[in-house]
Amino acid sequence: MPLRVDDTFRSALRNQHGKAGRPLAGMWVCSGSPLIAELCAGSGLDWLLVDAEHSPNGLESILAQLQAIHGYPVQVLVRPPVNDTVLIKQYLDLGVQNLLVPMVNSVAEAEAAVAATRYPPHGVRGVGSALARAARWNRVPDYLARAAETVSVTVQIESTAAVESVADILKVDGVDAIFVGPSDLAASMGLLGQQEHPEVRAAVEHCLAAAKTAGKPAGVNAFAPDTARHYLDNGADFILVGADVALLARGSEALAAEYIHPSDGDTPASY
Repeated sequence: MPLRVDDTFRSALRNQHGKAGRPLAGMWVCSGSPLIAELCAGSGLDWLLVDAEHSPNGLESILAQLQAIHGYPVQVLVRPPVNDTVLIKQYLDLGVQNLLVPMVNSVAEAEAAVAATRYPPHGVRGVGSALARAARWNRVPDYLARAAETVSVTVQIESTAAVESVADILKVDGVDAIFVGPSDLAASMGLLGQQEHPEVRAAVEHCLAAAKTAGKPAGVNAFAPDTARHYLDNGADFILVGADVALLARGSEALAAEYIHPSDGDTPASY
């Protein structure tokens, strides 16, 4: 029975101006919970990033979240903890279609990320489609021949070395987009915790301009609304503007501030 393979993030970015008519807005999904992932999937946002670099996500929890999100009109990207051929193979076999690969600092590292998503002779992805959800256990017609069409690769620019090499990284065949991470970028510039520093902003803007010149989409992480709007005004094609865990943390703190008076110390108010 022919089965549907979802459109990739690459396709969504290509179609954004004709369909959405605006940059694509998304959020981080870091809790590891399929329930939270499904809740976020129904929010109306354009895309979600399931993170395994700084979050408690393994293969089983990523699979459960993909299943929870599937069917909602939202793109889902997954970030592995490292640019690793074996991990990427496992993610793809799970059914991850859109990868955000962290800490890509050079052309060679970008080429390695792409090669990990391609079967030989165009890459080094191991062949196991009969065992894999990606091919629906060989129920997707011609999966091996079409697999590259079902995967998008976005590489993360988050160091001074990556910024210096960004124009060449953008030329790598198979790199569909870049995503700038201001937090790690600031740290690599000796400005730890200063994502809003003018030099960091200038580096981000340099990457956005380079992507525009190369004709490829560029995204950026920006939780502060003013910063997000600034990067959107400077050409960002997609953006992350929040995270599930951050929303819960700030929301629960707001409840505590509202209902527990400072004079009460740690004692909850009576109801």
